[in-house]
Amino acid sequence: MIFIKKANILQILLLLLVLSSCNQKNSSDKETSEKAKNDTILQIKQGPELTSAYIASKSKSIEHFYNKNWPNKTANGGFLVAKNGQIIFEKYEGLANYKEKSEMTSTTPLHVASVSKVMTATVVLKLISENKLELDQKVNTILKEFPYPDVTVRTLLNHRTGLRNYAYFTEKKGIWDRHKILTNQDILTIMATKGIDLEFRTDSRFSYCNTNYAMLALIIEKVTGLTYKNAMTKMVFKPLGMTNTFVFEYEKDKLTATPSYKRNFAKVNLDYLDAVYGDKNIYSTPRDLLKFDMGRNSSAFLDSKLLKESNVPYSNEYKGTKNYGLGIRMINWPTGKNFYFHNGWWHGNTAAFITLPDESVTIISLSNKYDKKVYKVKNLAALFGDYPFKLSDDEKEE
Repeated sequence: MIFIKKANILQILLLLLVLSSCNQKNSSDKETSEKAKNDTILQIKQGPELTSAYIASKSKSIEHFYNKNWPNKTANGGFLVAKNGQIIFEKYEGLANYKEKSEMTSTTPLHVASVSKVMTATVVLKLISENKLELDQKVNTILKEFPYPDVTVRTLLNHRTGLRNYAYFTEKKGIWDRHKILTNQDILTIMATKGIDLEFRTDSRFSYCNTNYAMLALIIEKVTGLTYKNAMTKMVFKPLGMTNTFVFEYEKDKLTATPSYKRNFAKVNLDYLDAVYGDKNIYSTPRDLLKFDMGRNSSAFLDSKLLKESNVPYSNEYKGTKNYGLGIRMINWPTGKNFYFHNGWWHGNTAAFITLPDESVTIISLSNKYDKKVYKVKNLAALFGDYPFKLSDDEKEE
């Protein structure tokens, strides 16, 4: 009997050992599967293949526009036009680093300034589609010290909060020591403890404000449990194969990131505002931004209902064509034609991101030597659809 009991015990122990091994294997397989899922690059389907005649015709017109605006290789940055995900024309000219005389290439990451907002908004929308966040959720239910009870995620996205610009209120005496680098958390703490009142009643009107997107970056961190940089990498850059795109980290990247310049190539130095992210501080390339645009407009990457909602105009208290959605600027004409874009400017960096979903066209222009001509690339939309722009338009816009 004693032998039988010992045998039973041994059998039970052996069974437990096998079950434990299976559980560990299943757990390991699950982890491997999850890692593979996170590391997988989404294959965003391109549109119909363009004919060589179509490419040649459009390319010729684009090249004429480019040479007229940047004659004799006066551009300093990257420029790209694509349709159906296929590049029709691209150009990289000038110097990435004036001191080192390193040339601009298709893999040179440039600061895209406020074009970063489109990517920040995209992650927020993805979190909403995953039911980790609600569009009309009060911000103070996520960031507990946030002092404005009526502000929601939606009003942060569409710039209807009434928040004041952190670049202005941190200049005031007694608010912040500008010898110290400012962080997103510092902005929140200042608003919570220094009596920074709203500029106007929340959701009563539109006012473009970088503080909104600095707060959205903190929300992303709170909801995901990741740093903003890691969340952007995991949820956008890696899945879309944006291999030359990154979030600038002040201490880590301040000596190595592509610098920016004034028109005469005088270097623009970093300042105390350069550690704030969400509203800016993403470096990218035209080719990577094309990948991003293709992903953003694909239901395989972003929920199509949320994308449609992001394109709804929210800044229309007064009759006009210029509007803002959820992380995207737009022009809405009475004809029903809509134009979607976002410009950027920070230090010597200028950027234009144009997405024409009706025509499956992407137009990107980036420069690290201050250049307002970057914004004129919107006129190229007239080559692809019924947009009331003129290729010879001399309008200057930021």
